[in-house]
Amino acid sequence: MEQIVTGEQMKALDVYTIEQMQMPSLVLMERAGLQVFWSMQKEGLPLSKVLVLCGSGNNGADGVVIARLLTLGGYQTDVCILGKPEHFTKEMEKQIEIGRNYGISFVKTFCVHEYTTIVDALFGVGLSREIKGTYRETIESLEHFQGKIVAVDIPSGIHAGTGAVLGCAVRADLTVTFGYKKAGLCLYPGAAYAGKLISADVGILMPPSFGSGLFACTREELKTLVRKPDGNKGSFGKVFLVAGSREIFGAAYLSGQAVLRSGAGMLKIATPKENREMFACFPEAMLAVYDEETALEELVRENLDWADVIGIGPGIGISHLSERLLELLLKLVKKPLVIDADGLRLLKGKEALLRACKGPVILTPHLGEFAALTGISIARWKENPIEITEKTAEELGVILVCKDARTLISSKEGKTCINLCGNDGMATAGSGDVLTGLILGLLAQGLLPFQAACTGVYLHARAGDLAASKKGRAAMLAGDLIDAAGEILKEL
Repeated sequence: MEQIVTGEQMKALDVYTIEQMQMPSLVLMERAGLQVFWSMQKEGLPLSKVLVLCGSGNNGADGVVIARLLTLGGYQTDVCILGKPEHFTKEMEKQIEIGRNYGISFVKTFCVHEYTTIVDALFGVGLSREIKGTYRETIESLEHFQGKIVAVDIPSGIHAGTGAVLGCAVRADLTVTFGYKKAGLCLYPGAAYAGKLISADVGILMPPSFGSGLFACTREELKTLVRKPDGNKGSFGKVFLVAGSREIFGAAYLSGQAVLRSGAGMLKIATPKENREMFACFPEAMLAVYDEETALEELVRENLDWADVIGIGPGIGISHLSERLLELLLKLVKKPLVIDADGLRLLKGKEALLRACKGPVILTPHLGEFAALTGISIARWKENPIEITEKTAEELGVILVCKDARTLISSKEGKTCINLCGNDGMATAGSGDVLTGLILGLLAQGLLPFQAACTGVYLHARAGDLAASKKGRAAMLAGDLIDAAGEILKEL
C-alpha cells in the first residue's frame, strides 16, 4: 500500500526531518524546486514565458526557488509575491535575497494572458481558512487562462485533509506534491483540481513511530493472490451467498459470477424457490432454495458449517424472510460476513446485533445506503469523509467500505485505504453486486478481511478502467467488470 498523509501530518514530518534529522529547510526547498522544474520540462509544458505566483510562506519560498531555476535554465520568468513582507517566513526572506542576487525578475502587477505557464505557489498544505481578498481575486483571474498551470505541492485553495474547496481554488494541469500524496489530492473535489499528480521525493523522512493509518491501494495487493498448483475446489474456499428475490435474479447472478471468477472454489446461493429455473444458466453455482415453509434456521446452520465465508444482500429485497435470514446470520456466524445492498437496508435498527456478531463483518454501502444506515447525510460525509468513515467503522465494529468516486475502506482499528482507480462508467446497475462477489471470492481464498476488502475494491476499480478502455465508459455493463477482473488476475 502507498502511504497517504493529511496536511497536519505532512507538517509534522517536515518538522521531524528538519529538527530531528537536522536536514536544513533550505536544502529541502532546493530539492522541491528542482523536482518541480524537472517535472515541468519532462511534461513538455510551454515555458517561453512563465509567471510564478508566491504567497508569504514556505510554499511561496519554493516558488522563488523554481523561478530561479527557470531563469538559470534560460526561460523568461517573472515572480509576483502577493504576500505581505511582515508575514514572510525566514525561508521566504532568504529565498528572495538569493533570487535578487541571481537577477530573477520580481513584478508587482501582471497580465495573465502574457504568459504560457503559471506556477501556483500561493498556499501550501497548511491552509485551513477560506481564501479572500487579493488572493481570491488572483485565483479567480486564472479561470480563463489559456496556458498551463502548475501547482506546487497542492493547488491553492484545496484543503489538504479533506479535498474541500476553501472558497475558491486553483485548477491545475499538473501538481507536483512533495514526500507523500496528500489526502486532499486523492479525494474529490480536490482530485479534480490537481490535474496530473506527481509525487516527488525531496528527502522528507517518516519515523517508524509515525503511525499514520491512511493508505492507497496499489497493484502490490493483487500479488498476494497466489494459486497453489496442488489446490482443489475445497482449498480455494467455499462461499455461501444469500442473494436474489422473486423480482430480482440478476444481482445474485452477477455477484455469484464474481465470486467464482475471482478464484473461489465453490459457491452455494440461497435464493427463493421461484428462482430455481433462472439458475439453469449458472450451472457452476449450487442452490439452497427457500420459501415460507422452509426452516430458515436449519438452512442457515447447515450452510454456516459448510462455508468458509458468507455474504448477504444482493437483490434479496425487503421482506420478513430476508430480514429473518439477516438476523440469523448476525446471531450465528463466526466466519467473515459481507453485507451489501438490501442487507444494509435491513440492518437499520439492528446495530446492537451487528456489534455483537462473533465473526468479522464487512459492510459495503454506497453513500445513499450509508446515510440511511447511520443518519449522516451525504453532504456531511463529503465534508470530512475520512474522519466520518473511520469513526463509523469504529462505532459499528466493522470494516466499512464507503463506495464513492473515491471509495474509502476503514477498519474498526482506524486503518483506512483510499482507492484511486476506477471511473464513472462503473456507475451502472449491478456494479456493487460484482464488488460484493469479488470481496467474497478473495476472502474465500484466505485473505484477511481488511486485506480482502481493500484488494477487492482495487481489483474492481482496475477492472472498471480496463472495461472502459474496451467498451467506453457510457457503454459499460456490470458483467464487463467480471470479465475484466478475470483478465487482470490472468496477468498475475
